[in-house]
Amino acid sequence: MAKKSKRGSGPRPGSNRAERVAARKARQAASLEAPARPFDGLAAECDLVAMRSFIASATAQVTFTDGFGAAHEADFATVLPGAVFADVRERPTGAQGLVALQTDPEPADLRASLSAALAWAGNAEPGAEYTGDAVEAALTDIVDPTASLEVIVYESFDWWFAEGAEPDSHVKAMLQRANDTILPTARLHPASGVGAPWWVDAGERAHLRWVRPEDEESLMNALARVHAAGALTMGENSRFAGSFRTHGLVVPVFDLDVEAHHEEWHDGLEALDAALTEALADTSDLTAAQRSSRAGIIGRQVTLR
Repeated sequence: MAKKSKRGSGPRPGSNRAERVAARKARQAASLEAPARPFDGLAAECDLVAMRSFIASATAQVTFTDGFGAAHEADFATVLPGAVFADVRERPTGAQGLVALQTDPEPADLRASLSAALAWAGNAEPGAEYTGDAVEAALTDIVDPTASLEVIVYESFDWWFAEGAEPDSHVKAMLQRANDTILPTARLHPASGVGAPWWVDAGERAHLRWVRPEDEESLMNALARVHAAGALTMGENSRFAGSFRTHGLVVPVFDLDVEAHHEEWHDGLEALDAALTEALADTSDLTAAQRSSRAGIIGRQVTLR
């Protein structure tokens, strides 16, 4: 007797699985069209990348453009309860919008998603539910492209709730789990003002993650020059660990002595800042030693989404 033919392995049209597969394909297609540098054109690009990529609990006030016409203030936030995109709350001073940089699900086009969330958060009423409707305004039409970002880092996620609020036991447990993931984090300030160097205490060791705005080719050449000269370091008890690429930018990483306070790395940061500034200005061909350094640096680079 002939065997029954097997059904195709693909999802059945109209099924939930088919819808999920279609949505995933749509996100993948959109991601190919999304800008490689979603924060390009903003003076705050490097700090926004840091908030998006590795800072756990922080907020920073959005500086809207004069022509945008927001009804009230809004803050960028690293993450909001439930990993939602945006929220508007009632504060003693009035409505306060919040726009998350770390969300679930991840947007296929972060720049467009943030534009929509900011447009909503700057005008919606407290308690309204975020709709996610697209907007025609570009991110640089909503956020002042010349404004820097003053990032406020918190030791917990207590800022999620209004002062004096008493969450139920389930929410308290969720909050405690979230608080347990926070690593001590602090912003350092190089004399050049270039990029966003962030110190992070990861437990057994600390790190400096320096989000840089330069194009990758120029930065890699500069790192190679500094490395070949033996100056790619933050000083004693530090070492260059490698770099990662995220949101179109390169982030050099240095391992640091965890026993040293972040303010103790000021001199090391200044020396490295000066060396990189000089190396970036050098456009001559790399020497053999510098090319070897460059190959080693590139070999230790990873890419994050």
